[in-house]
Amino acid sequence: MDRKYLLKSPIKVARLSRLIAKGIDLFIALILSVFFYPVGIILALFYVGIADSLQNGQSVGKKFMGFAVISLEDGKPCTLKQSVIRNLPFLVPLFFAIVPIWGWIFAFLLGIPLLILEIYLLHKLDSGHRLGDVMADTSVMANDGSGEQIKKRKDSWFDPDSQMT
Repeated sequence: MDRKYLLKSPIKVARLSRLIAKGIDLFIALILSVFFYPVGIILALFYVGIADSLQNGQSVGKKFMGFAVISLEDGKPCTLKQSVIRNLPFLVPLFFAIVPIWGWIFAFLLGIPLLILEIYLLHKLDSGHRLGDVMADTSVMANDGSGEQIKKRKDSWFDPDSQMT
């Protein structure tokens, strides 16, 4: 299937800044998990799952770093569904952490390779996407107002007759 995306070449954002933004969000999840255990893990799961759909595509970390998550299909902020799909590489290991001892070990053994894969793809893909972005059809962009210009475009992303400029 040949899809026409909103951005022909995604806006490049600083990879280190994206890692810092995700680190802030994961730190919030860690604080919830540790201080409010065992209910805190469920709160952390909830936060990590919906974080990118908050505040027009900005999690706490992304808001702090000045980024927003947008859908590549229509340029709108990340939806709740896209946020959950986008964060599955973090949600799956965190889910196993609900079970004491063995769940923690399994979460660690599953989470480290997924985290390494996320960082690897973030640095190796020309688009700057990580695994979650690819799965959810989203992209991270600087929240500098350029998103408003994209939303004003008249062309449809899926109309093969329209010409993207």
